[in-house]
Amino acid sequence: MVTPEMVTESATAAFEKLELDSGVTIAPVECAYETYGTLNAPRTNAILVLHAFSGDAHAAGEGGWWANMIGPGKAFDTDRYFVICSNVLGGCRGTSGPGSIHPETGCPWAMTFPPVTISDMVRLQKLLIDHLEIPRLLAVSGGSMGGMQALEWAVAYPDRVATAIPIATTARHSAQQIAFNEVGRQAIMADPDWNFGNYYNTGRPPARGLAVARMVGHITYMSDASMREKFGRRLRSPDQFEVESYLAYRGYKFVDRFDANSYIYITRAMDSFDLTQRGALPSLLERARTRFLVISFTSDWLYPAYQSQEIVSALRSRNGDVAYCNLEARYGHDSFLVEVDEQTEMVRGFLDSTFRDLERKDLERNGRGAPRA
Repeated sequence: MVTPEMVTESATAAFEKLELDSGVTIAPVECAYETYGTLNAPRTNAILVLHAFSGDAHAAGEGGWWANMIGPGKAFDTDRYFVICSNVLGGCRGTSGPGSIHPETGCPWAMTFPPVTISDMVRLQKLLIDHLEIPRLLAVSGGSMGGMQALEWAVAYPDRVATAIPIATTARHSAQQIAFNEVGRQAIMADPDWNFGNYYNTGRPPARGLAVARMVGHITYMSDASMREKFGRRLRSPDQFEVESYLAYRGYKFVDRFDANSYIYITRAMDSFDLTQRGALPSLLERARTRFLVISFTSDWLYPAYQSQEIVSALRSRNGDVAYCNLEARYGHDSFLVEVDEQTEMVRGFLDSTFRDLERKDLERNGRGAPRA
């Protein structure tokens, strides 16, 4: 349920077409999004929040995946900023994806939906930002896959982003990260009900395969310490450990809200993301005229700190404006979602200093002096 006073708008924007990296054009294409807070008169306080793999446009308010970070007085303060979040291309929560209806056949696209990339996702987001008539974003931010999108924004549209806050992310997946995603995909495709992706009208989605994929993924989001603390070796019943019951619950809850084909498409987009393929990372990020705050977590073994440090080193080698912190945390990759106290203070201070600096420059440009402290 959406908290009415929290959400400014929940809508779907339709666009005539979107050209993809594959050379295919999707026409038309839809993008579901939510906004929180109020866009100021000069349209300078907009922040685009980018969701991780299993997220969607509902980022704040009741049930929002980052509700502890977005809202009045929080890190992304909706009393001060206008926050936008959209569902990614290839998703299953209102934005065009394999479960959408093909305009020519009247049936779901299924696996005939063209392959998508992180760049394609960002290209659709840019159409949305243009639609909202926002000339420049104050910030783009997200964790995990959301961090990949934040990096892509800074590289692809350097003049449209003042700051980027990539959290617990990477410039490209390691072999281990690709391997975990492939296990999930194979679990789905091994389910007889997957039927090569053509299950939408059968009433039998590949629930068992998707649940197993989610169980594998969820293990990677937690740390050994957090699992030991939460479950230990406690038994739920004589023949089942508590951790087994928990994973089964997480798997089948996921089936209720996510599409198996979207799982395949989005994980492949993550695996194919590689900023270094388009040139050496330092020279690529040289184009980014964006201030960066990069955050990683000590217990995150899925997206370990060295991957964030590679991004930071690349930026600093080209004298980029970058701050970095590897936060002490117990909850593994999930730390960016659940351990938010230190994260909040860092993001709040970073945004505040940037916003004040932009306000000051705007006032000086217009001959009105600096803003009051």
